[in-house]
Amino acid sequence: MRLGTRGSALALVQARAVRDALGGEAAAEIVEITTSGDRGVAGDKARWIDTIEDALERGEIDLAVHSAKDVPAASLLRDGMSLAAVLGREDARDALIGAASLDDLPEGARVGTASLRRRAQLLAVRGDLNVVALRGNVDTRLRKLAEGQCDALILAAAGLRRLGRESEIGALLDASVFVPAPGQGALAVEGRSIPTTLVDADADAALRAERFVVEALEATCDTPVGVHHDGLALHAFIGMPDGSTWLRDSVASTGDDAPRILVERLESMGVRDLLARAAEQAAAS
Repeated sequence: MRLGTRGSALALVQARAVRDALGGEAAAEIVEITTSGDRGVAGDKARWIDTIEDALERGEIDLAVHSAKDVPAASLLRDGMSLAAVLGREDARDALIGAASLDDLPEGARVGTASLRRRAQLLAVRGDLNVVALRGNVDTRLRKLAEGQCDALILAAAGLRRLGRESEIGALLDASVFVPAPGQGALAVEGRSIPTTLVDADADAALRAERFVVEALEATCDTPVGVHHDGLALHAFIGMPDGSTWLRDSVASTGDDAPRILVERLESMGVRDLLARAAEQAAAS
């Protein structure tokens, strides 16, 4: 079986985990594929998986291994393809690197992130911070921090753990306040036929709930949106990129209707207008 993946260190660690679950090198081969995002092409998050999906459609690979948060809404999946969360979810929280807590950061501290969601959440709680755009893979961003290009970083805890860089974490941010990106911490496999032995039922159910909310709200990469299912509740955050206005809500996940209830509650609070204004602000910045 041929597994398509990006060639970054983190992507390869993730693909090897899927390969090992399938039976190791004798059962599966990893095929490294360069995506538009890897080539520096701007655009939405589909740029991180586009050429992998092309290879999947052409039959050059059998399964694609993704970070679940990089996969666009279900309505944008290629025809005939399905998606499932596999192998259990890693810690979905955001991690602060460079300080023991947000409160420890001095006024005006430069915090690096390329995420609109993280920018909005940081400024919502610490409007005095200087949030700077910092791009690159995990190692690149950690190097930029060491070089003094920023005073602290926000990265996904899952990526740090999978790369053996957990010691870099200064603090883990409360996922009910700093609501993670939909799918953060989860591995997803895409294909025409996904081996059921790979699928983790709990992680898959959480991923589907999170993706339902994003798709129902028609949210895009140009809007700061976090949705996270922690097993007890489904949490959501939608805000302006400058942190000036935001909505945050949670619904107990005791039934399958939690995603629908959460969407309805957010809509009653004016989320559609907030999303439109957030997109305008992001486009103007």
